[in-house]
This record gives sequence, C-alpha cells and structure tokens, in this order.
Amino acid sequence: MMTRLNRNKLPATFLLTATLLGVTACSEAPDSRAAPAQSEPVAVSPTQGEPRNEVQLRWTEHGIPHIKANSWEGLGYGFAHAIAANTICVLAREFVTVRGEQAKYFGATEANINQDAFHRALLHQDKLDEYLSYGSADSAAMDAGYIKGYNDYIERHRGAMPESCNNAPWITPINESDMARITLGVGIRYGLGRVANQIASSEPGLELAQLQPLDLEIDRNMLGSNALGFGSALTQSGRGVLMGNPHYPWQGSSRFHMAHLTYPGEIDVMGVGLISTARIAIGFTEHVAWSHTVSTALRFTMFRLDLVPGNAMAYRLGDEVHAIEAREIEVETPEGIAARTVHMTHLGPVVVGQGTPWTDEHVYVIRDVNYENYRSGDQYRDISDARNVEELRAALATHQGAAFVNTIAADRDGGALYADMSAIPNVSAELLERCAIDTGNPRLITLNGSDPSCDWQVDPAAAYPGLMPPTEQPSLITDTYVSNSNDSYWLSNPNSRLEGFSPIIGDEQTIRSLRTRAGLVMVEEIISSGEKFTQQKVKDLLFNHRHYGAELLLDEILEVCADQSSLAEACAILASWDRRQDVHSVGAHIFNQFWANARGLSEHFAIPFDLDDPVNTPSGLTIENEDTRALIVAALEAGVASLQQAGIPLDAPWGEVQYAMRNGEKIGIPGGAGGQGLFSVITARFNPENGGYTPITHGNSYIQTVTWDENGVPDADAILTYSQSPEPDSPYYSDLTKVYSQSGWINLPFTDEQIQAQLVKEETLQF
Repeated sequence: MMTRLNRNKLPATFLLTATLLGVTACSEAPDSRAAPAQSEPVAVSPTQGEPRNEVQLRWTEHGIPHIKANSWEGLGYGFAHAIAANTICVLAREFVTVRGEQAKYFGATEANINQDAFHRALLHQDKLDEYLSYGSADSAAMDAGYIKGYNDYIERHRGAMPESCNNAPWITPINESDMARITLGVGIRYGLGRVANQIASSEPGLELAQLQPLDLEIDRNMLGSNALGFGSALTQSGRGVLMGNPHYPWQGSSRFHMAHLTYPGEIDVMGVGLISTARIAIGFTEHVAWSHTVSTALRFTMFRLDLVPGNAMAYRLGDEVHAIEAREIEVETPEGIAARTVHMTHLGPVVVGQGTPWTDEHVYVIRDVNYENYRSGDQYRDISDARNVEELRAALATHQGAAFVNTIAADRDGGALYADMSAIPNVSAELLERCAIDTGNPRLITLNGSDPSCDWQVDPAAAYPGLMPPTEQPSLITDTYVSNSNDSYWLSNPNSRLEGFSPIIGDEQTIRSLRTRAGLVMVEEIISSGEKFTQQKVKDLLFNHRHYGAELLLDEILEVCADQSSLAEACAILASWDRRQDVHSVGAHIFNQFWANARGLSEHFAIPFDLDDPVNTPSGLTIENEDTRALIVAALEAGVASLQQAGIPLDAPWGEVQYAMRNGEKIGIPGGAGGQGLFSVITARFNPENGGYTPITHGNSYIQTVTWDENGVPDADAILTYSQSPEPDSPYYSDLTKVYSQSGWINLPFTDEQIQAQLVKEETLQF
C-alpha cells in the first residue's frame, strides 16, 4: 500500500506510463480552418455493421441523455444535441459572451463593453488557431461533430425553443473558432477573467481614485467542493467508493448537465460537464470514478515590469527593450462602435487597478496558465480511459489539463487517489524568495517581470512550457481514504500528510476550515467505530446535514444564553435543535443569524490550533471572558431581531426558511453555509422581503456516490440539485430539486438493461 507520495518520490513506472501516454496525446489535428459545420467528416471506422452517420440518443427519467455513436464526430453531434435540448438558452448566451457580442445584443453598458473588448482582445484568431492545432485528431473530430450537432439543433428548432430565448437573434451557428473560444474562455474565467475590466480600461497615468479594486482571489464560498475516496482497507466490499460533491452556481453557464457518452471500443463514461463544456468532466466508468474540487493552487501570477524612463510604452527585459503592444478593439453596440485599447506584453495583458497602477516607473501584467491550456479535451479522454487510479494519475500527469482543480478518485479494485496534478505555474519556493515583489497584497504573487530568470521556469518533464512538472505536485494513492474540501493538499489524509511543496500550490501546517474538519471528523468517527464504509454510509456523510460549527460551540453559547431572559424563547429552541440543517430542523435559522452577526468569533477560541491535532482544533469558547460573553449575547440579540423584523417565526423549520421557487412552488432546500461547518453546502443570502434564504445562489450541485457490484458494474446514486434544465417551461426544471429537498437520490442507469428499464424516449439522429 502506498500511503504517501512526496514530490521527489514518484516511481519510475509512473513517469514511464505518463511519457508513453503522451506519445499519442500530442498528435496534431487536421489543419482545417473552414467552418466545421460545412466541413467533411473526420474519417473514423464505424462499428462493424452499424451506420457511421447515425447517433442513438436514449432519454431516461429526469431528462438524462445517453448518447451512443460509432465515431468521435457522431459522439460530439449527439452530445451537442442533448445539451441544447435541455439548456439551449444558457449555452447560446455563453457563445455570445466569448465572441464579445454582449453589448451588441444586451446593451451598451460599461460592463458589457469591457467584457466584449476583453474577449475580443484575448481570444483573437492567432490564439484560437494555436488552440485548434494542438489537440488530437479524436478530440478535433468530437468538436467538429459538436459544432454540427449544435447548428443542426438550432436550425431544426427555430420557433420551438424555450420561451426565454425563442426566436432570439443571438442564437446563431457556431464554428470551430467558437469552440476554441468557449473552451479557453471557461478556463480563464477565474484568472484573467476576474480582471477583465482592469484589462479593457488599461492606460498609463490614471489617478488612484480612477482605479478599480482587484478581485483575483477565487471565492470558495461561490466555487468550492467536497470529495471523498475510500479504498479497499475501509470498504465493506473491498471495492472503492467515491463521493463527489462540487459546490457550483445554481444559475448560468456554470451549472452542470448530466449525460452518458458511449463510443463502443473507445469510451463509455457517465457524469456531468458544465453547460459550457463539451466533455464529461466529473463522472465514472466501469473502472474508475472521479470528482474535482477547486484547488488552492494559484493559476496565475502578476509581473511588475520596469518601464524605460520617459516612455510609458516600453519596458525592460534583461538587457533588452520591448514595446507594449496597443490593441485597438472595436465593440459593436446598438448605438454604434465603442472603442477600447487593450495593452499586451510577452507575458500577458496589462492590468491597471488598485495596487497595480501604470506609473512612470512600472506597469503590471498578468500571466494565466489556462490561457495556454489547449489540453483539456485530451485530458478528459485519457481520464475516461483509465482502468485504475494509477492510470488516472498518469493521465493527469501527461496533460496537466485540469484547469483549476484537485482530482479525487476511487477504482473498482479498491484504490483511492488524491492529486493536484493540474495546470500550475512552475514557481518554486526559491523563485518566490528571489523574485517576489511586495505589493501589500499577501494573497497575490507578483514577480519581477523585467528579470528573465523570474519568469515561470521551463521543465521538460511538464506537459507544457512554464507548468510545474508533475513530480513537484502533490498526490497520494492509498487503500484507506483521501479527501478534499478546498483547503490545500496538506491533510488529504491526516495520517499521510503531504508536505514540502511550493507555496504557490497551497499552505501547510495551518488551520483548516470548519468544512474540511467536518468531513474529516465524520470519516474518522466511522473508522474509530470499527465499521466499514458502504455506499449508503458515504451518502449519509453528506445528507445527515450536520452543523459542525454548532457541534463545536453551541453548548457554550447556551451556557451564556441561559441567564438572558430576553432571549429565553430563542435559547429554548436552540437547546432543542438537532444541530442539523435538514428541511425539518427547527432552530437552524436562529443559529445562522447568530453566526452572521458574530464577527470575530474565531478570536475567542479557548483551545488554540494544535499541529498535533489539526482536525479537532481550534475549539471551545472562552466564555469566562466578559468580551466573549458580550459578543455572544449581542450576536444572538441581533440575529433574533433580524428574524422578527422579517416576520419569520423562531420555531420555523429550516425548509420553510431556506427554499427555491419553481413555477410558483416553494421547495425547501437542506444544507447551509460551509463557513459555519456545514459539509452539505448551500449558499443563499438572507432575504427578509421574501421570508428567508432565497434564491439559492450556489452549493451542492451534482452529487455522485459511486461503487461497483460484484460483477464490476458501476452502482451510481446521484442527484442534480437544481434539475437538468434551467428553463421554467421544461419538464425537467424542478423534478430533481424536489427529490433533493427530501435528501433523496436517483440511481443512474449505465448498462443497456438499466437504460431500457428507465427509458422515456429514443431517437436516431442522422448527421
């Protein structure tokens, strides 16, 4: 059993496997730039006796498509048709965004114009051609099929689309450049995309008051996840069990969509991709199951460039002088053309904001690994090909194409994997020590861009120049368990700590979040009891909806509350609360509002963080301290007052207070704030006008628990919390949301027999 892998100890067989896989992964796509919808099909041999230009599309319950084709092109064709059938309005709107046409169709606001200028400047044709020339022929064929499938769908369904976009002029055909745009655009959304306004409005000499603040840190309250993988030593069956629980937005193009893709002899994978991605990104096969969590690793760095004295448009690079390129961008609006200037350097675009001013001496630029990530299609093909977690890790190492995520996996042989073998800049601790510039923002790495030795280092073992090689990235294969809840790799398994990695990947030996601790505590409770994990026990870890923050602190809060007569009713309800946030839990909203008002509570822990017990510390409250007692009382009083002012009864069940509205129907939603220690995360702002926490903005989305039966057949129970379609006039707008409301699951049909048992409709598509 391998319990720990440090950065310099990857076995030679691992590196050999990664190298061999890389031989086939880098074959070039056909060099065609014609509109793919009109291009000749890519030649791929069909299954014997079956037409190559047919796609079988079987729909099972809850709007889940099962696409079966005899070519990569056919698979892409059916996939696009299926996604469009459930999500066309959202998907088409995303193509508008990455083309830089928001102002044209949705108004000439400053935000729309800047976003359009950003996308037009960064996703220019030379960049798109570089992307299109990089991937494998199989990947190019699947994209070509996707384009044709999308275009055929919109042509055949004009006038019969959902009400929110029916006959919309912005639903137009796409081509291969659009596919490149949407793939790159999704990848840079949480790096370059976070400063699109500061890129599109860059110019020298702006006054401080004119500069916008930078917001480059991923908000893990809005993009997060949990994942657990259990190996043979801890499972009742001896086979792996995976729980994947990404926390993603409930609205927009970052919603997940379930699908099943089968090309006999090549791929058979089920799971989800984002609406805006043309691959299965989280899912399972007959051999492995995997999920992703947003990683702490930075995917970009800032660089400060020294300007040539007297010339704001030239900078030094060692002994050389380079010009800053001014790209004049025209954005079409209903009122005419709006002009913007985006400034580019060899490292990336200029960013002018608070903390990064363009002065007489310096200019700041940003470099983003995912602006150079052309590998995602082949990355997910090879993940789906893996027969065990060792091969899955080799696939990650070959491409390093996962944009900003950890990977947690389990296999049917009983292996479990944690890895952050993704797209990370090759910035070592030594380089940081030598090259980092203090800008007053400790969360933002800024390097000396005028010193060529301070650029990201190039290592031949990496999948692409400037990436950190996989031997320097954390991974762990074990037969016990792995986990991640958006803290760093350090405590993926507390008994096999991963240490000694570059600070750009994450921190070590520091306090973990309450959500991370909640997951680890629940896992360790079962291990300590001597019980083995089953799929049901793993499902219960999430859907017990336990409130770990309350388990840690509520007893002491109640001690303080006991002698406060004005809080007698609230404290009595809290004392009876089950310390969960199930829809039936009474008292959860009182604690929720208490927490919202108890700012600085973490400064009053009685037991400090202990490196020898990082899962259970810090803990307790210094309730003997008058300041602590005053904070507790004030937060309780403010919380109760906010509920009373909103007309919300103190004894209301949680499902009456936190809910989603679907076509006029109120659906209670379990779960709560990860920052309070909820492993089952749902994020919704308190909305007094609507009587509680609504609408739901983020949290539990696609949840899968996967294992295998004694015949090796996947057994996947899952739920898509917000349902398959975002359209109110779809039959799949709220059906799964109602199942989730009651902490229910559906069993995903994978085999032909299972699909047939749940079959709702079958189509044969010709392309």
